[in-house]
Amino acid sequence: MVSKEIRITVIDGQGGGIGKNIVSKLKKMLPAENNVEICALGTNSTATNNMIKAGADIGATGENAIVRTAERSDIILGPMAIIVANSMLGELTPAMATAVSSSPAKKILIPLNRCNIIVAAELNATTDTYIDYSMKLVKEYLEI
Repeated sequence: MVSKEIRITVIDGQGGGIGKNIVSKLKKMLPAENNVEICALGTNSTATNNMIKAGADIGATGENAIVRTAERSDIILGPMAIIVANSMLGELTPAMATAVSSSPAKKILIPLNRCNIIVAAELNATTDTYIDYSMKLVKEYLEI
């Protein structure tokens, strides 16, 4: 079980649907008494608000919030686009992508084919399947 305070940061943009799904599943998966803070970071306020509605403990919006929080996170979850400059129709800035990819946090990325990156593996699953697998990886990291 987790003994120190752990920050799990969920980053999403556009409508925040993937981030909302991740936060919701994290809340269901984590025991009621835990030392885990779920931080929702949106590239826009709609994404942030949807993740907060799903149960994130704290949230913030925009480039500076993502840049500053990425370096203070233990785990970062989100669509693969969060490490690709100018993705999400330009919402994900180069500074955001650099901050996430340079963060010492363990990064668990949901593969999507929307940012011109193809993962060289036989992965023909739904987004929900990938999110469920990401929950398994979080459990392993937290040893729960």
